[in-house]
Amino acid sequence: MRTLRTALVLLAAAAASAQQSEYHRRLREVLSTPGLVAFWDFVHRDPVSGRFLAHQPPPATHDFSLEAVNYVRVWWGEGREASYADFPLLGEGPFGEAIEIRAEADATFRPVLLVPRERLHDSRLDVKGPGQSVSLMAWVRRTGGNHAIAGIWHEGTDLPGPTGPARRVERGRRQYALFAGLAANPGAAAVHVSENGAASFGDRYARNLAVTPEVLDDAWHAAGFVFDNRRNTATAYFDGVAAEFWIDEPEKHPFYQWPARAWLQAELRRRPGPDPGEDPSFPADQLYTPPERRPRQRRLLERRGEERVVLEEYEFTRVRVARRGRRILERRLVALKVNPFWFKGDLWAPPSVNEGGPFTIGRVIHSARSVGFTGWIGGVAVFDRALTPAEMRRLARTGLPPIKHPGASAGPARPASDSSRAGNP
Repeated sequence: MRTLRTALVLLAAAAASAQQSEYHRRLREVLSTPGLVAFWDFVHRDPVSGRFLAHQPPPATHDFSLEAVNYVRVWWGEGREASYADFPLLGEGPFGEAIEIRAEADATFRPVLLVPRERLHDSRLDVKGPGQSVSLMAWVRRTGGNHAIAGIWHEGTDLPGPTGPARRVERGRRQYALFAGLAANPGAAAVHVSENGAASFGDRYARNLAVTPEVLDDAWHAAGFVFDNRRNTATAYFDGVAAEFWIDEPEKHPFYQWPARAWLQAELRRRPGPDPGEDPSFPADQLYTPPERRPRQRRLLERRGEERVVLEEYEFTRVRVARRGRRILERRLVALKVNPFWFKGDLWAPPSVNEGGPFTIGRVIHSARSVGFTGWIGGVAVFDRALTPAEMRRLARTGLPPIKHPGASAGPARPASDSSRAGNP
């Protein structure tokens, strides 16, 4: 009996050692990727407060620890405070641990993990401004919802919501974030970017978004994105792959009707004189004008005497063109590429710490106060450069399949103290 107990102890020790070894191997893969800013694996924790800490490449020692906040309490003055107890741990994950984002039934309770603005402003995490690119990878197991997973994306509390005005009314403070598809493709991996922190294409919400055709399910996946400032593209990744995705008849789509409308307004504005449907009040800086200099291919659709109708495909658009001789009678957008999505702009740069938003995981601050994404998040990594497709594939594979918690080397697996709460994000 003693021999059997000894053997079981030795087997358990060997298994724990193997888990620790695999955890450190995976951690090295992420830390060795050039451009890494911060990586939260929900294993690395402060030994005193219990807060989740961010791994950072040496010699960086910025304080990117996560605070637990009920944003409804902070911005609306309603509901109870949040703590780490509101983010249950799974005990396993892509790097050995994962937090749960639950479908909270209390409408006054929307807990989120965040780095307050005063601790990230002008740091490498605060990716913004001319020429700056950003990439993000999150390892998630989605059970529902289509909203935010991680990023700097304070949607503002100045918009009307279902419960009345906020106590703290703030304009949108959007920069970059990973979403679970939104209305673009609910449950997919999606990247949102903003050049002004606020609205786009004449709508009241931001509408520059790339989305994958695949949808996240209740299994571990790597959802990520790359915003490449030099190429003017935002690209969404699903398990390390960026599948090309087109939306037909975008003017009828619940999300992409807005860039489609902005494309049409740009087209009408180029023509001499007023045209039916032209809106002179449409903001000039919100016209959508992806490059259409030379078609990648043409296909004849119809021919009637001197008139021809041709489908012209460009890098980001498919346009139905009617001509009589050399004269263009009509150009109509028939399909829009939404992965990658063309975005010619720089990420919004808040002019001061008081005008910027926090970095959040699990939710974002917004007037709708909806439940949002639900499921497990097992790692979030941010890079201040455009990662290559090969790097995105490698990172996606690094966190899969899940492993058990690596044990004592991970720090205390317990709820954090009251210091995990914040009152002024």
